[in-house]
Amino acid sequence: MSEQNGSISTLSIDIGGSGIKAMVLNAEGTPITERYRVQTPQPAKPDMVIDAIAQLAASKGNFDRLSVGFPGVVRKGVIGTAANLDSSWINFDLAKTLEEKLAKPVRVANDADIQGLGAISGQGVELVITLGTGFGSALFLDGKLVPNLELGHHCFRKNQTYEQQLGRATLNKIGKKKWNSRLEKAIASLENAFNYDYLYIGGGNTDKITFELPPNVKIVPNVSGILGGIALWK
Repeated sequence: MSEQNGSISTLSIDIGGSGIKAMVLNAEGTPITERYRVQTPQPAKPDMVIDAIAQLAASKGNFDRLSVGFPGVVRKGVIGTAANLDSSWINFDLAKTLEEKLAKPVRVANDADIQGLGAISGQGVELVITLGTGFGSALFLDGKLVPNLELGHHCFRKNQTYEQQLGRATLNKIGKKKWNSRLEKAIASLENAFNYDYLYIGGGNTDKITFELPPNVKIVPNVSGILGGIALWK
């Protein structure tokens, strides 16, 4: 066991469509290294992404275990969907492969689920969405995760999904003004659908939000997607 700041240490990895982020946390979830980011390899095939994770792991020194957030459905460490990466991820056992490569215990979950675990209060109905390359989502009831919620691929408006209307490619195409207008509509639609107590918005495109959010909607920092990794071991 490595003892950094007197605790078991966890390397928390956040795999995104454009970047892979990493940070080492102590047993309480407090960062004990800086956050480090590398570009997601293109094409984002499993072997290339795993090599990038291995390089990040080598740069972070000693750690005891890994938590990994992946942008898609994850069941017992196996990838179910990967809309913004390569299709070769489908049915890929990411947890087992990383355990064999790095000789450490590994737990893998959906990236929005982990972001939510790092942000929620644990009371009532709490919805998390992430605005990045795609559109991630996670739903919690009194702190308990409702698994495998993929709102991004549900129809939102004009026969398009939330991801098609609000993903990064669309933002770049239509500009901030129209994108913000769509996001306002999306927030209203999600509130009507889930009657949530709180909505948390994370992801790299939160800095593009220009309108005043409702009082029960909060932007959470990107680092939540890493800090929530400690919850996979509780």
